[in-house]
Amino acid sequence: MTLEAIRTPDDRFDDLPDWPFEPHYMDDLKGYEGMRTHYVDEGPKDADRTFLCLHGEPSWSYLYRHMIPHFTASGARVVAPDFFGFGRSDKPTRDEDYSFHFHRNFLLRFIEKLDLKNITLVCQDWGGVLGLTLPVDMPDRFKRLLVMNTALAVGVPAGKGFNEWREYARTTPDMPVGGLMKRTTPHLTDAEVAAYDAPFPDHHYKAGVRAFPQLVMTAPDMEGVGTSKRAAKFWNEDWTGETFMAIGMKDPVLGPPAMRMLAGLIKGCPEPMEIADGGHFVQEWGNEIAPAALKHFGDIA
Repeated sequence: MTLEAIRTPDDRFDDLPDWPFEPHYMDDLKGYEGMRTHYVDEGPKDADRTFLCLHGEPSWSYLYRHMIPHFTASGARVVAPDFFGFGRSDKPTRDEDYSFHFHRNFLLRFIEKLDLKNITLVCQDWGGVLGLTLPVDMPDRFKRLLVMNTALAVGVPAGKGFNEWREYARTTPDMPVGGLMKRTTPHLTDAEVAAYDAPFPDHHYKAGVRAFPQLVMTAPDMEGVGTSKRAAKFWNEDWTGETFMAIGMKDPVLGPPAMRMLAGLIKGCPEPMEIADGGHFVQEWGNEIAPAALKHFGDIA
């Protein structure tokens, strides 16, 4: 796949707080040859469990920095890729190069390339919009689900709050990513805000940031609706794995109502964990969520 893409200079990622993880790259992924993707890969490669952590918009794998150490301490492997357009991965420069299946197929090929098995899918925001559709096509690889503030987009309107967010993204070509993260997660330090800004030296790097809100399937004819409907049926009828759900209760768009609806869809979903002060990017409360999930799954006492 030949797309015009740019790469964030590596020195933008020097000395990030709470980020001791070595970068890993691949640039030979089938269908994406020549495009470099970055991923975190911590813990033993032969671990009996793999936590696959998928970020959303406009964040990157840095969002999981509080959760990764808990998962690896339990003896698991943790893999956290950056979507194209985000984090340390290459960034196609044209908004129109981004599509639902461009990213979903990347994830399918990525999982196959690393031959990930016994996966606990950890997802939020676009990490869930995309990630929740993956087990439909590779059910034997997925065993558990840790799901936070997300949804399956099946072609229905998402409401006033989301429409306002979509319009803001459309009309703000140089979205202040770190500032946005700070507004929704007030306890972030200046250094953490800078870490969320790190992937984006200027607006040329933000095509993905602009495009993702426009791609959410809120009309029945949008790309990905059929795939998401298949996924909804899978989670409701065919899912036999364990599930843990955490809800950031202060999320105005994908908060309690949306998550309760998703909990009702997922077969066997237990009562969710509620993070009272948690906003949309609830992984920032990961030091609470990760141990609770591990205990629920029986990975720790």
